[in-house]
Amino acid sequence: MDTTQDPRQPYLLALGQLEKLIGEVTPETLGRPTPCTEYDLRQLLGHVVGGMHRLAYIGEGGRAEDVPAATGDLADDAWPAAFDRARARVTAAWADDAKLDRPAFAPWGEVPGRAAVGGYVMEAVTHSWDIARTLGSGHALDEQLAEGALAAATAMLPAENRGGPVPFGPVRPAPADADATTRLAAWLGREV
Repeated sequence: MDTTQDPRQPYLLALGQLEKLIGEVTPETLGRPTPCTEYDLRQLLGHVVGGMHRLAYIGEGGRAEDVPAATGDLADDAWPAAFDRARARVTAAWADDAKLDRPAFAPWGEVPGRAAVGGYVMEAVTHSWDIARTLGSGHALDEQLAEGALAAATAMLPAENRGGPVPFGPVRPAPADADATTRLAAWLGREV
């Protein structure tokens, strides 16, 4: 993803992809482990929705470290409504074009607003892969979004110095014929 471009439309597309996957979640699937090994599916959904609220908070002028990228406990059937509320908030928080060039306080430091939103595109696309894999979903993931997120990940997250403050494991191998989303997951340390 070119961080000189407006990342809001790709972010909304990534959220649309997540929405479809969240629509496939059932109470029986919430306890399943995910490729994002620190989370089961319920915890990953909490992280995704909490991350949307965190990005909204950043767009509202807050600092990422002030709020967790997690939700509290939600009922099994509450995820679609929680996602919708988070999407409405983050969309409103970043509606002003001027915010894209203002300083924003993302988890990875002070960056222009467009870089903050761009980083969350990468997160939304990657977690779409995690959720699709967890569900065994036949849902096709958006390759164009994944190509942009992979380009951003390889530019912003070098293969070296993983772990510790960099919350990604070592780069993993991906099959030569892997799609862009799978290559992105491997770059971010997922076993593919």
